Amino acid sequence: MTIAQGPRTSERPPIAARSYAAASGHYLATEAAMRIFRAGGNAIDAGVAAGICIDVLLPDLCSFGGVAPIIIHHARSGETLSISGLGKWGRSASIQHFVDHEDGKLPKGAKRSIVPGAPDSWLTALTRYGKLTFAEVVQPAIELCEKGFVVYPSLHRNIAKARDSVASWPSSAGIFLQHGEAPVPGSVLFQRDLAQTFRRMVAAEAAIDSRNRVAGIDAARDEFYRGDIGKQIAGFIQAEGGSVSEEDLAEFHSEIEQPTSTSFHGIDVHVCGPWSQGPVIPQTLNILEDVDLTELGHNSPDYIHFVTEAMNLAFSDRESYYGDPNYVYVPMDQLLSKTYAAERRGRIDMVRAFGEMPGAGGAGSLTEAARMVSPAQADTSYVCAIDEEGNAFSATPSDGIGSTPVIPGLGLICSGRGSQSWLEPDHPSSLHPGKRPRLTPNPAMAFRNGKLLMPFGTPGGDMQPQAMLQTFLNITVFGMDVQQAIEAPRFGTFSYPDSFYPHAYRPGRLNLEGRIPQEVGEELASRGHDIEWWPEWTRVAGNVCAIRVDHELETLEAGADARAEAYAAGW
Repeated sequence: MTIAQGPRTSERPPIAARSYAAASGHYLATEAAMRIFRAGGNAIDAGVAAGICIDVLLPDLCSFGGVAPIIIHHARSGETLSISGLGKWGRSASIQHFVDHEDGKLPKGAKRSIVPGAPDSWLTALTRYGKLTFAEVVQPAIELCEKGFVVYPSLHRNIAKARDSVASWPSSAGIFLQHGEAPVPGSVLFQRDLAQTFRRMVAAEAAIDSRNRVAGIDAARDEFYRGDIGKQIAGFIQAEGGSVSEEDLAEFHSEIEQPTSTSFHGIDVHVCGPWSQGPVIPQTLNILEDVDLTELGHNSPDYIHFVTEAMNLAFSDRESYYGDPNYVYVPMDQLLSKTYAAERRGRIDMVRAFGEMPGAGGAGSLTEAARMVSPAQADTSYVCAIDEEGNAFSATPSDGIGSTPVIPGLGLICSGRGSQSWLEPDHPSSLHPGKRPRLTPNPAMAFRNGKLLMPFGTPGGDMQPQAMLQTFLNITVFGMDVQQAIEAPRFGTFSYPDSFYPHAYRPGRLNLEGRIPQEVGEELASRGHDIEWWPEWTRVAGNVCAIRVDHELETLEAGADARAEAYAAGW
């Protein structure tokens, strides 16, 4: 049975018992996952295959040389862990360099590049919990690169928006522009250099004894980080004035750790650690837990106001505390305590909005000097998968071609995620050699009574935890099926510094999708929210995918967002 993307899909039946399912930001990536399932792969193999296809199919949003944080549940061992998939600043990076040579700014291009985290993340997932070889899972991506795929409208629009940047880098323009302009919808996009990069890694794997699957995948990884591919990456970035060196690449490994989590009405929600914005979700859930949200009424003025203010409190803690725990102390035990949540909840006034970012843990508010506005940036995709054994995969790949050039001959970028660092030394996510920026991509996974309930996630920058939270509440509190929960109108607060440089701050800003009644917006404005309306179906509000397990019926129910090209399928 296949579940297609599109609005008003809540009447679709759930996927059959003892089955598998996948959902992702593009139908061809979802089909790649299904192909891997049919070939005998598990959810990790299928998720990695789909994720690498996303890196090919959504070059405006993702790259194999970008980031890919992952959360995995392995049914047999019972382990649930996260793989950061997030690279580090090079050892020569410094704030002072940007002060002295870039007028205190963080320019587009290779100077904001960090070590690519995605390849290590995909391959680490495969070696630890997969069943297939790298050659097997990367084959669909190779075919998409060599045979091409049809350019779809949003890919055209995003490349057109980034046209000037892409055109300024010949290595990028040669692949992603046609006659100097964005490829038109209906044309075919080829990425032959990227296909050759994949084939070089496959060749390294094939040179190892075929009976040792893990050693072969490790050889493919070494070709990227320690071999000629790594040398090409480092040589280009160094020549362009960036900090990533051969030594930085050779020493890199993703962090593997227990996810950050909380319990909400008996449901355990796991997210990535405070090197990402993931903890915003459990912090907000803790604030909401002792409130009867159903009594407030779904998407009523009271509901939107209260959930928004709870998120604003969590975002204020993100601004004050979140950063790479290897370099800054993040008091997660305190931030996730129910006592702390109760104190924060008590700060919410039901008749008056904060109007600006509230102080973190009672601290003062943001200074006037930090207030600025910049446009939202296209960013990121998502993929999830579950197999019949109960393994689950949740990943949020990212880093597109708009801010960082393609490495000549390789067809991929060197992650431009440095754009999520700060040039203020006292900020918890300030730039520092060897340090990870604070990442927006943040996959999640939920469990009920110790049993897998749902992997879920979305693209959307700072909107990610908000869209995920609202979808989760729609399912667990309001009893919606997965597709209904995803399609329900959303709202988003932006009353905090944006995660992307130059970290725009919009005091009191609250966006509402157009399907929310006008009178709801008027009431929220009367409480002090700065209301801005989105179109009725906008991808800026997220592009959520999720798969829910019904253990009583022994079924899987998958959903994908109608706001963009997301697609869910199962058998």
